[in-house]
Amino acid sequence: MTALLDRPATTARRPLLSRGAGFAGISAAMVAILVAAGAPTPLLPVYQHEWGFAPWVLTLAFGIYAFSLLVSILVIGSLSDHVGRRPLMIAALGVDLVAMLMFLFAPSIGWVIAARVVQGVATGAASAALSAAVVELAPERFKKLGAQMTSMAPLGGLAIGALFAGVLAEFSSNAAFDVWLVLAVVMAAGTLFAVFTPETATRKPGAIASLNPRLKLPVQVRRLYWTTVPGIVGGFMTMTAFMGLVPALLVAVFAVKSPIVGSLLAFVALGASTVASAFTSRYRPPLLRTAGIGAMVVGAVLFIGSIGATSLPLLWASAIVGGAGIGASFAGTTRGLVPEVAPHERAALFTAIFFVGYLAMGSAAIVAGLFVGVVGAASMAVGYGVVLAVITLVGLLATRFSRA
Repeated sequence: MTALLDRPATTARRPLLSRGAGFAGISAAMVAILVAAGAPTPLLPVYQHEWGFAPWVLTLAFGIYAFSLLVSILVIGSLSDHVGRRPLMIAALGVDLVAMLMFLFAPSIGWVIAARVVQGVATGAASAALSAAVVELAPERFKKLGAQMTSMAPLGGLAIGALFAGVLAEFSSNAAFDVWLVLAVVMAAGTLFAVFTPETATRKPGAIASLNPRLKLPVQVRRLYWTTVPGIVGGFMTMTAFMGLVPALLVAVFAVKSPIVGSLLAFVALGASTVASAFTSRYRPPLLRTAGIGAMVVGAVLFIGSIGATSLPLLWASAIVGGAGIGASFAGTTRGLVPEVAPHERAALFTAIFFVGYLAMGSAAIVAGLFVGVVGAASMAVGYGVVLAVITLVGLLATRFSRA
């Protein structure tokens, strides 16, 4: 097994699809795997209503996904730099198909949490490989679009997933079954497509060593990377607020029980992120990071105000402003870092970016869930907003005073 993984390729495989078709298909697969990740957001309150578990279990189900994804990224994130993109993409999409089937037939919240763990492993394994493959498969005239897809697809996928599941939760009598059945079919199709996608990375020795859990950040971007960390943390904490906390807050603080409201808020926040990422390509990365983190500071203040005033309009404003900040900041981060590394270092770079983000996401969700039972939902949300505002302010200062 070790010899097989570490053996360098001596002959190139003949592409089964054109690079253009591979770019389109793998971009769609990257969106699909994030659609599946966003789908539980409006479904968790439905599960709570059906099975009657405590509110903190909602944030546990959200947070444990982030931690399993984090471990997966840390262990497997750089593997595609050694064995190639295609084998890892096929395996990750196949494992996510298993997660969809677990969700589909889940009889209890324990099974849902187990499915979230499997889903996290699959998404983590796919994140760096898919991101690197999209950049590498993009035809020359679409290279800028390839880089944009690495920041747009995750945000757009999560937004679509939340909206898709929320609409079915509102209008379908068996929403969970319908959601997971559709996504199981999509994931099966994505796995099959990955089988015929051309390889973009040359195999090289060191595959087994790459499984040792450690971050291997390219030396030339270390200084720039560390200045972007507070912005990455702030962005993922903002996502956690609208995907992991708001569904519970709508019930406990705003007395809103319709699942589609929570899914629409998540869709608006992540949709604004996608738009901000898509339409800011002409701006320099440092300016994008500054504007994006500044918007997240304002979004955090609006979030605090919405809880204090029990104002849904302020919560919607927070979703729009904070969401746009996520997209601009993440776009500025990836567009500033990716061009500075060699192709064989891209997966390791994306691993470092996603590691920090998902560590923040999982920790924030679980800590917030524990505090709900101690201080109540409203006080927890205000405290969460204050911490988010402080972190994003630190990110704004770090970006402002860096020379990147």
